[in-house]
Amino acid sequence: MTEVLTQDRESDTVAQRIHHLLHGHPALSPALVLVISMIVFSILNDRFLAPQNLSLVVQQVAVIGALAVGQTLIILTSGIDLSVGALMLLATMVGAKTASVNGLPGPLALMVGLGVGVAAGLFNGILVTRLKLPPFIVTLGTLNVFTALMLLYSSGASVRGADMPELMTWTGTVITLGDVRITTGVIMMIGLYAVMSFALSQTAWGRHVYAVGDDAESARLSGISVRRVLLSVYVTAGATFALAGWILMGRINAASPNAGVDANLDSITAVVIGGTSLFGGRGVLWGSLIGALIVGVFRNGLSLAGLDVLYQTLAVGILVIIAVAVDQWIRKERA
Repeated sequence: MTEVLTQDRESDTVAQRIHHLLHGHPALSPALVLVISMIVFSILNDRFLAPQNLSLVVQQVAVIGALAVGQTLIILTSGIDLSVGALMLLATMVGAKTASVNGLPGPLALMVGLGVGVAAGLFNGILVTRLKLPPFIVTLGTLNVFTALMLLYSSGASVRGADMPELMTWTGTVITLGDVRITTGVIMMIGLYAVMSFALSQTAWGRHVYAVGDDAESARLSGISVRRVLLSVYVTAGATFALAGWILMGRINAASPNAGVDANLDSITAVVIGGTSLFGGRGVLWGSLIGALIVGVFRNGLSLAGLDVLYQTLAVGILVIIAVAVDQWIRKERA
């Protein structure tokens, strides 16, 4: 009996250590998944680790990675945004059309698109903070509103890159470093992560975002203006979604109302796999980039292995379930 109790205590200690480690470093488990998956896929196909292929993976996740920045901010406050793809396309089409049809210079057209993104984010934020509506319902509604506005404004027609100022598709410019080929859009995405990570970890605003997500009532009682923090999060997210639209224009060399069909779910997938809790208050921004890379690696690796696209979707779905299960275990142990 004594030996059994001793073994139980040892196992409990190991479980507690793992729990504390994962709770203190939310990006650790997705980072391990990324490394292990890259090793496995490199064994299955020797072309996987080729610089050209890895460059392609990074380019493919640039748009979703940028969207995941804003989505992470919202999820950290225990919200969720289902309108990210529609908001991105609305800002993109408005910017592209004002440049191609109205003749606005590239910088002004981009500023108009950014303004649309900020205004749409502000609209979401007002509905959440002033009317106190659930973020899920608000963004489910604005998903349809933004989509309809985008289609009405664009008449459902794409704008070719050749019909816009070069600056509009500048994010698709390829930079070659030996065998590695990346785009300026990838660099912009990494810059977004660097800036927002600094804001979350080194500023009072970032600490307030975590506090609101962890317990909004406690944050209010400690003197934090919960409404103001939430509003700033939705506005900031709207700006990042508009910037993601600029990256998308460079990626496809056009502004298309049919692009980014799965952007809403893909951005949430990247954030969840990256270790950010759907219940708010826990997670790191860089984890979302790792989550986006995991999705890109799985899809690319399974494709090189010759498996059907359905298996890629299946694998991503299983990863999401595992990520949520791990988050639930961490929250349960914490309680």
